Amino acid sequence: MNLQVHLLSRIVVVALTCLLATSAYVLYRSDLQSRQKTGITTESLGKQLEFQLLRIDAGFGQARQFPDFTLWKQTSSVPGVCVRFVPADGAAPYSLCNGAKPSEHRWPAVFETVYSRLFSPGLEISRPIALNQRVYGALTVTPSAEMDIAQAWDNIRSLLGLSAVTVLAVCALVYLSIERALRPAGIIVAGLETMGKGNLAYRLPPFELLEWQQTAAAINRLTASQQQLLEERQKLAVKLINLQEEERRYLARELHDEFGQCLAAISAVAASIAQTAEQQGSALVEEADQIARISQRMMSNVRGLLGRLRPAEIDELGLAASLNSLVAGWNTHSGSQTRYQLHIVGNCAALPEPQAVTLFRIAQECLTNITKHAAAAHAEVTLTVNAGRVILTIQDDGIADALPFVEGPGIGLLGIRERVEALQGHLALAIVRPHGLRVEVGLPIDALAVAQT
Repeated sequence: MNLQVHLLSRIVVVALTCLLATSAYVLYRSDLQSRQKTGITTESLGKQLEFQLLRIDAGFGQARQFPDFTLWKQTSSVPGVCVRFVPADGAAPYSLCNGAKPSEHRWPAVFETVYSRLFSPGLEISRPIALNQRVYGALTVTPSAEMDIAQAWDNIRSLLGLSAVTVLAVCALVYLSIERALRPAGIIVAGLETMGKGNLAYRLPPFELLEWQQTAAAINRLTASQQQLLEERQKLAVKLINLQEEERRYLARELHDEFGQCLAAISAVAASIAQTAEQQGSALVEEADQIARISQRMMSNVRGLLGRLRPAEIDELGLAASLNSLVAGWNTHSGSQTRYQLHIVGNCAALPEPQAVTLFRIAQECLTNITKHAAAAHAEVTLTVNAGRVILTIQDDGIADALPFVEGPGIGLLGIRERVEALQGHLALAIVRPHGLRVEVGLPIDALAVAQT
């Protein structure tokens, strides 16, 4: 629309410039024609007077009837012209005016002022009346200034009317032509905005003009390529997450099966040594107790590592139990500094494993960040499972008053975003007034099936 208005404004400016130049030329031609008519009238009337002198000199006329303007008055077609003859012998001058027709249309005062300053209407022309090298007097013809202005106004008014109709017709045709030619541009811009919002499945329609067809085809090819790359990236991200979880499961199993059994065996041996030492010698009791303490510390660390790698509740009891255990653990560790609450709406059993694990990891990461950085008194975890979609919200009343930088030096929020995007979900961060942070994650339940097809 702005381009159309810009082009139309330029056309109007060019048209007005041409109209101004044409108007100046028309006024110049009108003044020139007025001068030519006055000159022709002067020359014609002068020849009539000289012919009268020739008749008088030949004895066919009377000197007292000179000058006789009767013939000129009867035959003159130029209204509003005054003639004046001044005899050379000092006799009284003789004047005669041809009646002027009243103008049908009165011109504007500004036009009269401008025209009078530029062209001096009503300019008189004089010539001598002579015969046989004798000057009998001077003839002066004075056109009517009002008639000159009226004629110029009639000419310019006709031009202005025709020009106005022409400019309007040209503007209308240009507007329609431009609107039709640039209509695809608006469709392309709207399509690019749609694609920019993430709808890469949108395709531009075909257009009539070849240039727009080529542009739309190029954009559609680029969008299809981006869509394919995004789908491949999402599939790769899902595979990487699955591989990561498999590796975690494997490490957890190995730690449990190997280190756990070994540590249990060490604890049993230490207990046996302590029992034997009590019966046979007390010197080994202290060393056995030391072995037992070390093994207990190692067992505690292995249990914590197992919980971080792969919570047993995820595989055995599901997401709800894992979140309850997670929140209960943070309440235990934080003491009275931060109070954690969990609300679950819906059936978590309907969630596929990738979504369940992802939601648990996100909750785990967010609660860790709250404990380390938020200095919050309350933190709330809400999980809502609807038909086809699950929403996880973690909110605290901590010290945050500005959104964290996702691309910052840490990997927490960046890792969360990558996990969410891999499952075709959305991540939203917001500040809770007056302070605090709210993290919302939404995942489609069927995202895994979509990613693997």
